[in-house]
Amino acid sequence: MSTTLEGLLVGAGRVAIIVSRYHERITTRLLEGARTACADAGLAENALEILWVSGAFELGVVAAAAARSGRYTAIVALGLVVRGETPHFDMIAGETSAALRQAASDTLVPVGFGLLTCDTMEQAAARAGGAAGNKGREAAEAALRTADLLRQLRGM
Repeated sequence: MSTTLEGLLVGAGRVAIIVSRYHERITTRLLEGARTACADAGLAENALEILWVSGAFELGVVAAAAARSGRYTAIVALGLVVRGETPHFDMIAGETSAALRQAASDTLVPVGFGLLTCDTMEQAAARAGGAAGNKGREAAEAALRTADLLRQLRGM
């Protein structure tokens, strides 16, 4: 008979939520969603550390440093990149995504991916608590579930 493991939405330890100040009107709404997910998972507010960075590009280096610190069981990265008229969007979105993946892969600390990559601010607003839900909440839930699954795997 096969065994199935699945991460549960439970909070344990400390969680770092890294938030970009650029497009703060949207990222604070993502932060609200992430905080709600953490509270729903049973984490107390004092188990959260909110780390503010200048822009989306800085999410990766801070996620790597936070993961390597040993202080956190999970990390949530929240930011927004809006497509413009130049290739800047592609560079920032791609490099930030790669840096977040690398931070998680190198440290085995889950990093919830809450980087919105949108064509318009209207699309961003829809994904930050509007019609498309709250991607900050989803990123936090993913990080917490992955942390729980990793805990289960380590206990085997």
